[in-house]
Order: sequence, then C-alpha cells, then structure tokens
Amino acid sequence: MILPGSAVRVKNVDDIYYAFQGLVQRVSDGKAAVLFEGGNWDKLITFRLSELELVDATAGRSKK
Repeated sequence: MILPGSAVRVKNVDDIYYAFQGLVQRVSDGKAAVLFEGGNWDKLITFRLSELELVDATAGRSKK
C-alpha cells in the first residue's frame, strides 16, 4: 500500500520519469504526489497509483 512517506519508483515505461525514485507527499483520488530531489532541483509530480511501485528502503544496507 502506498502511503505518504513511502519510497516509490515510477514503473510506467512511457513516462519521462520512468525508473526515477521519489518520496510520496500525499495521496488522494487514486493519485499520489511524489517529490523528486536531485542535486540542485526538487520537483513534485502527480502520478496515478498504478504507475508507481514501492521501493524496498532496506535493500542494499548491510546487516550487522
């Protein structure tokens, strides 16, 4: 389930933001506003929930 604060990736191959990862800011009416931060720019874009997939935030971290 995609909720505010979730890390997501754009899975729509036809979208210019395909494979970008961002942070969900708000969810309403089957859409999510996703914040992308990169270097010197920030962008808030709205996507349909079907265009997004959750990202495993723990992937790549070493376990001690």
